[in-house]
Amino acid sequence: MDQSMMIEKVKERLPENRYNHVRGVVETATVLAEKFNVPVEKARVAAILHDVAKFSDREWMKSILISENMDPLLLEYHAELWHAPVGAYMARTEFGIDDEDVLNAIKYHTTGRQGMSDLEKIIYIADLIEPTRKFSGVEELRQLAEQGLDVMMEASVKHTIEFLVSKNQPVYPDSLKCYQYFVQQKGKVKE
Repeated sequence: MDQSMMIEKVKERLPENRYNHVRGVVETATVLAEKFNVPVEKARVAAILHDVAKFSDREWMKSILISENMDPLLLEYHAELWHAPVGAYMARTEFGIDDEDVLNAIKYHTTGRQGMSDLEKIIYIADLIEPTRKFSGVEELRQLAEQGLDVMMEASVKHTIEFLVSKNQPVYPDSLKCYQYFVQQKGKVKE
């Protein structure tokens, strides 16, 4: 399926403001992929499909999490996290995506994880900083591109964790492991 067909199918499933967000993620992911030498087409496909399950029925998403033997811990956290792994499932089953890197970029775009690929980092970051995002600190995150992808990723996951803590929300373990990974890497890199 070509990207224009994917975009149309995604547009049918999303309200206009969420579709505009997806377009912003595609635009931002394209720029980041070009900057950090990641295959642009893979970044665009992952960006187009990252929120494909966002407005799916919760009971249906729960049934997919269970039937596909996804991490049962997800069921103990807010259903907002479910659309990412279910979106990866839909990308594979409905859109014919079989590239594991693209599927993982969709699957981990809400939580991050330890040992992310550059494509996964780009989709996580693009989702957070695309042009329609207006939260306090977003400009600072956008400007980190000059310091490198890992600097952007560490700052992005840190921002997400701090936001969740400020709202008294639990933080999914993958996000904590992701942040810890980047902090630990700094001690191993010769500056």
